[in-house]
Amino acid sequence: MLGGGLVPGSLVLLGGAPGIGKSTLTAAALGKLAAAGHGVLYVSGEESAAQVKLRAERLGPDALRVPMVAETDLDAVIAVLDAERPDVCVIDSVQTLYSPDLGGAPGSVGQVREVAGRLMRIAKERDIATVLVGHVTKEGSLAGPRVLEHLVDCVLQFEGERERTYRTLRALKNRFGSTNEAGVFEMRDSGLEEVEDASARFVAEATRAPGSVVLCAMEGTRPLLVEVQALVAPTDLVPARRVANGIDRNRLALVIAVLARHAGISLGSSDVFVSLAGGVRCDEPGADLAIALALASAQKGVEVGGGDKPLAAFGEVGLTGELRYVGHPERRLAEARKFGLRSVVEPDVAPTLRDAVRRALISPASGEKTERVA
Repeated sequence: MLGGGLVPGSLVLLGGAPGIGKSTLTAAALGKLAAAGHGVLYVSGEESAAQVKLRAERLGPDALRVPMVAETDLDAVIAVLDAERPDVCVIDSVQTLYSPDLGGAPGSVGQVREVAGRLMRIAKERDIATVLVGHVTKEGSLAGPRVLEHLVDCVLQFEGERERTYRTLRALKNRFGSTNEAGVFEMRDSGLEEVEDASARFVAEATRAPGSVVLCAMEGTRPLLVEVQALVAPTDLVPARRVANGIDRNRLALVIAVLARHAGISLGSSDVFVSLAGGVRCDEPGADLAIALALASAQKGVEVGGGDKPLAAFGEVGLTGELRYVGHPERRLAEARKFGLRSVVEPDVAPTLRDAVRRALISPASGEKTERVA
């Protein structure tokens, strides 16, 4: 995620919703660094030492080796950094620290700017790789002044839902590496663990019921197979409901409109619910076709796919009904082939949305070849 590791003197901002696992992730990382012989320090402004110890006991013996200080006074924290001179330091969180020289409550714009600025100077002067844990707003964006994101060298966004097991870590900014990387983690009793092959779990859990299609998505440079589920139900409400979980609601409205205009599938008098399984979120245009086919399958009540495997799809839907090219098609097809998904609908075999819907919904019993073999 960081492009090869933590750079001495760098400043990394890690943001995410409350309870998503930011403290768990940073504590586990410090434990691994301590076990490797690096000097580390954990500064907690939200929890007491006893609370941090309870988490460390759950994470294992490595996490218990991490020295920590529970302090919110910035001067006291800087004094500890000068005395300890760690290689890596985690500040959890930057909004809880305050400078006595500046007015305003902790977390205010002025305090956050001052705290981050002084920590940056200490990090550069002492070559301390510093990770700042940050709060987010109710919309999910990083809280605090925008200058905070410009100040740091790397911005990591931790996404997911606390009720779901999977979390996704994305790099929004990185001065030392690519921002096209993404990490998938699973919350377990022993803490967060990396999911090296998330596609295998999503495909294994995918159903072949009407309304289920596997999306061949890209998470940064990693191909990811995730199930798209759709439910279409008649309603007397005006306007009908449009509920999206894991995708952009405006994108869903666009796909519904193109389906009605160019594929002959009208959902105007029906409630529409679309969800990406496992709490995954996908904002790329390549998800359009999978969403459209899942909606068509749900509306017609027809299963799609071949044999005992679900149908896979990817492609951007244009406003005139055409299917447009999306990046890394070979890697998406290779990932589908890896898990035995031979039925793949994509722009090279279906130039328009109408063609894609026809290919996906034709019964295999008819004997007509309906999809491309990946």
